[in-house]
Amino acid sequence: MSTRAINVVTKLAIPSGLLLTAVDYSMYDVKGGSRGVIFDRISGVKKAVIGEGTHFLVPWLQKAIIYDVRTKPKSISTNTGTKDLQMVSLTLRLLHRPNVVELPRIYQNLGLDYDERVLPSIGNEVLKSIVAQFDAAELITQREIVSQRIRKEMSHRANEFGIKLEDVSITHMTFGAEFTKAVEQKQIAQQDAERARFLVEKAEQERQASVIRAEGEAESAECISKALSRVGDGLLLIRRLEASKDIARTLSKSSNITYLPGGKGREGDEKTPPNSLLLNIGR
Repeated sequence: MSTRAINVVTKLAIPSGLLLTAVDYSMYDVKGGSRGVIFDRISGVKKAVIGEGTHFLVPWLQKAIIYDVRTKPKSISTNTGTKDLQMVSLTLRLLHRPNVVELPRIYQNLGLDYDERVLPSIGNEVLKSIVAQFDAAELITQREIVSQRIRKEMSHRANEFGIKLEDVSITHMTFGAEFTKAVEQKQIAQQDAERARFLVEKAEQERQASVIRAEGEAESAECISKALSRVGDGLLLIRRLEASKDIARTLSKSSNITYLPGGKGREGDEKTPPNSLLLNIGR
């Protein structure tokens, strides 16, 4: 019985193994975020796009090609000239994915590396054509308009190859050394002009202040002259007394000052006028 069972198992093992191998080769999985395209050795690429899940095909006769249809980023860099012949270095960032219904045509014409074949070429072409329509200064002041035009043109060109662009943006923009130096010199010239304008305005204000001060002093002198001619020099005497009081008050606070009151001067000095104040600076 055991020998017969072994013979039966041996006879069934080979066909079972071949059957399992055939089933394994006839099954394939399409993971999430992917789509499949079937290549038939007889009829070529089939038009149907296979969705996610487990599917069957004819081994050897058919082959499944899996595409990742999720959005992927890609950067494109180029050096080009502006309308005023200034060199500019641009970096463009693209978010792209294949058009699902166009996958059979993409596989027939471009293969699996469709993005490497298409996006760099059309990106450089579009960047050069759009940037050449703007001056270097306009690329800075009208950056949003430039981005919109690049996005529109890139989307139109990519659709011709079955590629959808989710977003197009300029991430880097650098101008040549000559343009950068010219901009710096312009900024310096503007600062110098502002400084010169400030100095002129300051001088004008100082001149006006001097004129107003002189006019005030002239009016004051005129008023004093009229007062003196009308009432005499009594006002001058009062001002002299007030000044003497201020001087005496200031000198009284110093420890090195000695007051010698009286109407006479030093002994033997007859030239000292009466009512004079002799000051002796301390040792």
